[in-house]
Amino acid sequence: MAAPKATSRTAAASRAPRKTPPKSAESEKPEAPGPTEIRSQPVRTELLRAAVWLGLALLIGLCIILIQPILLIFAGIVMASMLDGGTRLLGRVLPIARGWRLLIVCLSLVAFLVWTVMFAGSQIADQAATLQKVVMGQVERIAAWAADHGMGDFQLDTKTITDNIAGTFGRVTAAVGTVLGALTSLVMVIVLGIFIAIEPRLYERGVAWMLPMKSRENFYITTARMGFTLRRLMAGRLLGMLVEGIGTWLACLAVGIPMAALMGLLTGLLAFIPNIGAIVSGVLLVLVGFSAGVDTGLWAIAIYFTVQTVDGYLIVPMVAKQTVDLAPALVLGAQILFGALLGIMGLFLADPIVAMIKVALEREAERNAGAAQTKAAASP
Repeated sequence: MAAPKATSRTAAASRAPRKTPPKSAESEKPEAPGPTEIRSQPVRTELLRAAVWLGLALLIGLCIILIQPILLIFAGIVMASMLDGGTRLLGRVLPIARGWRLLIVCLSLVAFLVWTVMFAGSQIADQAATLQKVVMGQVERIAAWAADHGMGDFQLDTKTITDNIAGTFGRVTAAVGTVLGALTSLVMVIVLGIFIAIEPRLYERGVAWMLPMKSRENFYITTARMGFTLRRLMAGRLLGMLVEGIGTWLACLAVGIPMAALMGLLTGLLAFIPNIGAIVSGVLLVLVGFSAGVDTGLWAIAIYFTVQTVDGYLIVPMVAKQTVDLAPALVLGAQILFGALLGIMGLFLADPIVAMIKVALEREAERNAGAAQTKAAASP
């Protein structure tokens, strides 16, 4: 009987509550804040503000460093707007799927580039080789005439003049600094534009996903208006390039101006740049015209003013009615600023950039006006 008594005592002892050991005085002390703990609310607020400003400064610095890829991306967006505009325009006459219409537009673009290189490339290359000699010869004649009439002694150097002309456009971006870089950039812009034009809503939704929910509706409205404006702006620009290029080429052939094909090509390409492009193409056309005689030079002046009049008084007003109305001085100032800061790419993209900024500002002004009207209607 002794064994069961011991077992019952052991079980009773195991069922009894165990006493926890007393805590030491050190363990009862509250944890002290560390050196990085900031309990002052004003200090925490100011540090948060400083972090925001520092992050903004770093973002601006990063944009400055990556300005060349950013310009290429924006050029791809401009290319996508032109492809999308051609696809929409083709949809008015061909009721087929959007993908097939976009394929037709892309194949037409590739066919035009191949035709230009294969059939007109050799002729244009030969004419381009003599263009510099003709232009510099005319400049030397003008300098000699000025020196004979007491306007000073001009010592002309071909390299110096070329460097000065290139310097007026600002620094040339490294991505388009060489022929190989220019071709690579062109291919990148075209490929990027095709990818965006295939599914533009995909990228729009992707950007909107990173915005707060309350800002997405305004983002969709603003991007829709930007897309509409950019399509109409680029359509008008392409129409102007086509009219000026073909018109100059045919007119130069008719009156016997040398290098007609090259003059038409340069005039058409430079028509993409408002104001400055017309001035540069006009100077080149007049210099080449006078190289063949006074009568040919006068015909070159007449051709220039006729082509610019048709473009300025017929095409530009027609396009301006459906797009943003950009003041000529504003566009010229933007071209000077972007050309000096960003080089040739900035000069080419100054007009679309200003148009997009104006659309965004107009949308913000519209929102502010709507908020003011709502507040006025809600107040007693």
